[in-house]
Amino acid sequence: MTALFALATSLLWGLADFGGGLLSRRVPALTVVVVSQTIAAVVLGAMVVATGGWSEAGPRLWFAVAAGVVGPVAMLAFYKALALGPMGVVSPLGSLSVAVPVGIGLFLGERPGLPQIAGILVAVAGVVLAGGPQIKGAPVQRQTILLTLVAAFGFGAVMALIAEASTTLTGLFLALFVQRVTNAATGGAALYVSVRRGTPALPPEGFPYGSLPAFAFVGLADVAANGTYSLAAQHGPVTVAAVLASLYPVITALAARFTLGERLRPIQAAGAGLALAGTLLLATG
Repeated sequence: MTALFALATSLLWGLADFGGGLLSRRVPALTVVVVSQTIAAVVLGAMVVATGGWSEAGPRLWFAVAAGVVGPVAMLAFYKALALGPMGVVSPLGSLSVAVPVGIGLFLGERPGLPQIAGILVAVAGVVLAGGPQIKGAPVQRQTILLTLVAAFGFGAVMALIAEASTTLTGLFLALFVQRVTNAATGGAALYVSVRRGTPALPPEGFPYGSLPAFAFVGLADVAANGTYSLAAQHGPVTVAAVLASLYPVITALAARFTLGERLRPIQAAGAGLALAGTLLLATG
């Protein structure tokens, strides 16, 4: 179950990042974060009411609040980095987020077996290569590197925090709702400050209402990924769940291939193969 939920997480995060990166090329990244997370909060609020999730309120929700504060910072940094590009640098560096939950798992005493250690090493190498690291070409802006590293740490912290936010399914709905409300509030405050400083919140042509389904997809896919990761971490070792969940750059690269017609470079194809091999080692170890 850990492998299944973690792989679902990587699929959902990969598609959400792909959609968020595309939207951020037309709409300011902070606006993408606020709108997508607000839609997700509304949907989750309805789910909490329908399942009676309010009864699960407790001290663990502070982990969800913390994740909600860190999340928008990470998403904003990542979407800005994707908009600045090149994705061949942003994507593999973003995969460093796995270091945070894996490090916490090891600190708390988790000791994966030799097949799992081999799987972790192979999968992480595959994720980095699947992003298509740019070895030649124009120098990358320092801002892009810094934004990507901030995003990676933030995503890793969210993974660790949300895994501690609940122990039941209904409690998970409530935790994700609290996280998303905090996301929207934190992002909204940042957007307000940004607008006051003269940065436009919308493109010159106004809000793209035709893209509302895309905003909804980004927000809901991201929240679903947080949910499946929490379930993965509860059903098995965090070290395994975190590595499998970090395969999302492979999904982003494949989405670009089949949607935008981008061709996978040999290094990306090799990375995807290594990621698959690492996945099999982790799932069978």
